[in-house]
Amino acid sequence: MKPIHTCEKIYFVGIGGIGMSALARFFKFNGKEVAGYDKVATPLTRALEDEGISVHYEDLGADLPLAFKDPEVTLIVYTPAIKQLDELDYFQQGDFTILKRAEVLGALTRTFQGLCVAGTHGKTTTSSLLAHLLTELGTGCTAFLGGIASNFDSNLVLHPSSPYAVIEADEFDRSFLQLAPYAAIVTAADPDHLDIYGTETAFLEGFRQFTMCIHPKGWCIQKEGLNLDCLAQSHTYAVNSDTADYAFFNLRFENGFQLADLRIGSQEIPAIELGLPGIHNTENALACIALLHQLGFQVDELRPALRNFKGVKRRFEYHIRSNELIYIDDYAHHPKEIDALLSSVRSMYPELPLIGIFQPHLYSRTKDFALEFAASLSVLDELFLLPIYPARELPVPGVSSDWLCELTALKNKRVLAPHEVLIALQKLRRGVVLTIGAGDIDRLVDPLKEVLKLQIQTT
Repeated sequence: MKPIHTCEKIYFVGIGGIGMSALARFFKFNGKEVAGYDKVATPLTRALEDEGISVHYEDLGADLPLAFKDPEVTLIVYTPAIKQLDELDYFQQGDFTILKRAEVLGALTRTFQGLCVAGTHGKTTTSSLLAHLLTELGTGCTAFLGGIASNFDSNLVLHPSSPYAVIEADEFDRSFLQLAPYAAIVTAADPDHLDIYGTETAFLEGFRQFTMCIHPKGWCIQKEGLNLDCLAQSHTYAVNSDTADYAFFNLRFENGFQLADLRIGSQEIPAIELGLPGIHNTENALACIALLHQLGFQVDELRPALRNFKGVKRRFEYHIRSNELIYIDDYAHHPKEIDALLSSVRSMYPELPLIGIFQPHLYSRTKDFALEFAASLSVLDELFLLPIYPARELPVPGVSSDWLCELTALKNKRVLAPHEVLIALQKLRRGVVLTIGAGDIDRLVDPLKEVLKLQIQTT
């Protein structure tokens, strides 16, 4: 395999993915000629085109742009989400260097001090916050993020000289085992992707293998209770814990901000203001504080940046925030994520009814965690289920949103198409509305926001 830096041209198969597009932007910034294929045009692919990256939406097979047909100078980057494509067959039959996205990220971690964030939940928000904190501290970083960070309005952060790279370490397809972290945060290891790993034991073993990849002179910051072995220094964090190395306690709201007191060992630091509410966001902030403290930064240096962190699009993202009607959109697609989301919202708005619109993501995940999903969603006051988003999968007999709906212990529940949800909520005047899921439910956000805004105007 030729070194990546010797490749003059980079071609992406599946360029519109959130992780792939960040890499495309990185190589474009570094003077490479970049192009790629994706199935459909999206705001993200159109943004890439505006930045001078050529994107097409038809499988061209061997009829590719001539500039990317020389295997001596061209690197092919692909995503495992694409199973069959004539273009990919062409590259595989030629003498091209073909790498998965994770392999490219792995090579990049070896050119930086890689600060990797892993976990079944919270890794996008945590990695975005870590990048934000390093930027605000003046140290800076290069960051490859799994979402659009609101403070940067991008999934890529660039710095010409910082030694650090913040990288979201994805457990899907065991991708994170390609990385070489200098230090890492592990937010959670709740079983997921059992279609890949097979068993919960194998899934947990994947995380153990990841933490063993951390440089022996680095650090592993892991949520208390994970008990993951590593060769690096290991430190734990948790909210309301007497035993974790780093702990937040006395969580409260003042003047619209969530505050918490911090304990590091026996030292107590009062009144840390956090830009995002919710216990899960508090945990994410605590993990970043722990890692940066180990890297030599002082907590008081972090205070302003913690307060002005705006979060990540589709992660607890407010769209309407009036007294009686709230609308929040969130990417949660695992029962534990839904639990964290709904418990946070319930604690913040105890007097308002919770109306959830959930799109299950993958037939296999819905099948594997059906009872857990049903229990999580049953804390809502009203539930609208959208049809399952299949992504890379074919339907599984008997697994459907109607089946999941029957399992939930709710009276007010329905399975509807997106346009039917808009009609159903046309007269809603009071409550917290939540769109929840990782598929294409984001297409519902803007029209739903307009429908709900009308209710505020006519109240």
